[in-house]
Amino acid sequence: MTAADPTVRDGMLALLAGAGIDTAEFDPDADMVVVAAAETVDEALAGCVPGEYPKVVVADSFCPSGALRAVRSGARAMVSTGSTPDQLSAAVHSARHGDGRIPHDVLVRLLGGPEERPAPTKAAVPSTLTPRQTAVLTLMAEGHANAAIAATLSCSEHTVKNVIYDLMARLHVRNRAHAVAKAVRMGLI
Repeated sequence: MTAADPTVRDGMLALLAGAGIDTAEFDPDADMVVVAAAETVDEALAGCVPGEYPKVVVADSFCPSGALRAVRSGARAMVSTGSTPDQLSAAVHSARHGDGRIPHDVLVRLLGGPEERPAPTKAAVPSTLTPRQTAVLTLMAEGHANAAIAATLSCSEHTVKNVIYDLMARLHVRNRAHAVAKAVRMGLI
């Protein structure tokens, strides 16, 4: 058992002992390591005993990158500090027998569920547009329809539609209004 905070460590040792799990602060012959932290997974892993021990990480929060680092460091289970003694005991027993136990919300975030996918960043969007794309966006911002844009730029309506389609894909937007708004925010027009 490791923990940066002696009070947390003592509390965890008492909980585990109360559940009938043999505990020690550090034993090189241990079957596994329970790592407790006050706040984050990274704090827990920083205080971890080196070695290839199966680990149970106990932390206040689990961000996807921290959870992934925990798994890569040998964590078989992750438990919130707000978990009950039974949940902690179940996680330790599961990990000891080779099973994994990761809270559902952490697993969803780790696997990148649809509600957790970040919007494309400015870095993911080109900082410059072609002169034709800029002209089409500017005319769209002025409220012109495709036919008027085509007449102004001396090209076909089909060409305008293709430019708009390419712009929407390039800017990662859903519609014309969104394209104009994003281009203005980014200073492209």
